[in-house]
Amino acid sequence: TPKPTKLSSYLFSCVQPQLQLGAVSEALQSGSGLVWVVMQRRLFFRRRLPVSRRALSRSLHVPTEQRAYVDGEWIESRTGRTFEVRDPANGKLLAEVPSLSVDDARRAIQAASAAQEKWKKESPERRAKLLRAWYDEIVGPMRDEIAETMTLECGKPIAESQAEVAYAASFVEFFSEQVRRINGDILPTPSENKHIFITREPVGVVAAITPWNFPAAMVTRKAAPALAAGCSMILKPAEATPLTALLLAKAAERAGMPPGVLNVVPASRVDGQQIGEVLCRDDRVRKLSFTGSTEVGKLLYRSCADSVKRMSLELGGNAPFLAFDGCNVEAAVKALMANKFRNAGQTCICTNRVLVQKGCQEEFLEVLRFEMSKLNVGHGLNLDTTIGPLISMKGKEKVEGLVCSAVAEGAQMVELPGYSETGFDGTNFYPPSLLIDVQPSMSIAREEVFGPVVSVTTFSTEEEGVNLANDTPFGLASYFFSGNTAQCFRVAGALEYGMVGVNEGLLSTAVAPFGGIKQSGIGREGSVYGVDEYLEMKYQAWNPLV
Repeated sequence: TPKPTKLSSYLFSCVQPQLQLGAVSEALQSGSGLVWVVMQRRLFFRRRLPVSRRALSRSLHVPTEQRAYVDGEWIESRTGRTFEVRDPANGKLLAEVPSLSVDDARRAIQAASAAQEKWKKESPERRAKLLRAWYDEIVGPMRDEIAETMTLECGKPIAESQAEVAYAASFVEFFSEQVRRINGDILPTPSENKHIFITREPVGVVAAITPWNFPAAMVTRKAAPALAAGCSMILKPAEATPLTALLLAKAAERAGMPPGVLNVVPASRVDGQQIGEVLCRDDRVRKLSFTGSTEVGKLLYRSCADSVKRMSLELGGNAPFLAFDGCNVEAAVKALMANKFRNAGQTCICTNRVLVQKGCQEEFLEVLRFEMSKLNVGHGLNLDTTIGPLISMKGKEKVEGLVCSAVAEGAQMVELPGYSETGFDGTNFYPPSLLIDVQPSMSIAREEVFGPVVSVTTFSTEEEGVNLANDTPFGLASYFFSGNTAQCFRVAGALEYGMVGVNEGLLSTAVAPFGGIKQSGIGREGSVYGVDEYLEMKYQAWNPLV
């Protein structure tokens, strides 16, 4: 595992091998930063990707725990197999992590099942204190290590990683308080001298499978309510980003979480598929929570059918962003920028389609083009970076294919000020791109792009805009800007989505229910409703006279 000391030397060493991949390359170190250019067709990057002198000057954190966590122990795989975790910005090896086997997964299920019996009997006060201690570890001594590890394995800018640590911790804090509010009920009965009691009890052992794009927040958004409800958990993190999840397990261990309550089972793609089957089919696992693609979610849904598990599925999206005539264009573009380019456009709720009414199209595109020209592409540990790499070459190739297909079908690529036809051949970087004249039938308007590409379609009437927005099998998040209050109520009610941003581009918060409808999933995460996903309702009919 490489252990770089200073960020500037680390970044310079990161980019040097990539410079050999282009037809024309130049690299120099100057007082104002690092400059590199590699000629390539079609891609548009900023001419200058500076290494800020304000960048992290202290030694980087190297992940201190790279083993699996089962039953309160840090373990290797019984098979001895490992898989590599690499920095998506440059391909450098970060760690070799145990790839757990089916036998290891069964051990984790056994540990969680045994811990479940004790954990569900813990008092709400005890569970609340342990969750609060976990929160304190995340935002306290381990905050920087988690954030920097996240940037290294996921690629997102360090400022976003730091924000995600706070966001992830907010779920732990919220549900540490919600533990004390898991209440039952007493209902009136139709018969004299009888009583109806309603209790809510833990569903049991929970399996969670989390994605790579939010490697901290997706863990705590599932684990915190489960643990609050009295459930134990087996967590399978994404193959690309297991290190952040392992650090969160370390934080839980430091907080005093009992053995077996939280287990982390990293695995390679092949071993992970087998572990997924075990988690779906084992009767001791009573619930599965998954965040990821709709395709994989459907497979897991089918696999869980035989044991009739409780399911929470947060799946793909195709989020529209509508700008109506008369809206505050500058505010709309500002919200779009914050929404669309977070994690280089690799989020399930970021805008996938921008729908602009014809009356404000010209102004909207002018402001958007100007704002997009300010984006900086580079390694996430550079404090000036606003766009990091895509997670993999496969992800980049998908984005390239969608853009090329759209241009071939008549969409136009808008040149951005400050960008030129230069790029990184053979790397995972993809430039911010603006497409106009995108038609609803194009693949880029039908599929989840997962990249820093804005595709713009125009519409004439409110009805047409809403119909375009709803013309998708997905229903996760949607956004619109309007200056007309009556229109806001109409459109918010007409959009077929689980979440709607009205003159707002950021939806995520621990206090609101996160989730979609249609093929975007089942259930909700976060908020007072999130804990219900991990509880069963029991009805007791009492006749005290018998």
